[in-house]
Amino acid sequence: MLNCYLTKRWGGTIQNPQPGDLASALNELSQNDQEHPDCSLNTEEGWSLSVFESGLVVFENIEIGEGPKHMHAVPRNVALELWQLLQANEMSLLQQKPWGEGYGNT
Repeated sequence: MLNCYLTKRWGGTIQNPQPGDLASALNELSQNDQEHPDCSLNTEEGWSLSVFESGLVVFENIEIGEGPKHMHAVPRNVALELWQLLQANEMSLLQQKPWGEGYGNT
């Protein structure tokens, strides 16, 4: 397991979140808030997996220049699975997902 930090939508960070913490953060995305559109799971190695209210998911590591990659219309249960793969350091499984190049905002 990687050392991870969950950044919740309206602030607050949880170190090494439990599955319930991840699900709770994703549930916050059910409310419309354009000022706070996402929550993210980040690792000390620089990996970041952000989930947006719109269903957009962005995966990147700015420290090593990997990504950004994105997927649109990701259901919350799939986003939870992606976060769990990141926590478990299953990078090869994450890399195999159907990512598009860039941030997905074009």
